[in-house]
Amino acid sequence: MALIHLTEEAFDKATASGLSMVDFWASWCGPCKMLSPVIDGLARKYEGRVLVGKVNTDDQPGLAMRFGVMSIPTVVFLKDGKEIDRKVGVMPEAAYTAVLDANL
Repeated sequence: MALIHLTEEAFDKATASGLSMVDFWASWCGPCKMLSPVIDGLARKYEGRVLVGKVNTDDQPGLAMRFGVMSIPTVVFLKDGKEIDRKVGVMPEAAYTAVLDANL
């Protein structure tokens, strides 16, 4: 499964089982644009093993509020629907792969 764009309606079902990495972003956010190629690359690298999703905080404010996202980009890691970690701001790819590899 490649990168998917998540909505409030689809979020819980999509992240209910297995490992998920969700990028909370907005189109006007410069750092989000910098992180986007990293997220896309991770979606390809972990295809079939990790659900990699994006949530546009302007389009899905309820999800941003539910997860207490105060600044973007914020990447939330979930295992079987429960948050296990999060990274706020732009970080090197290794920061994300460390969490993914430790939880696969």
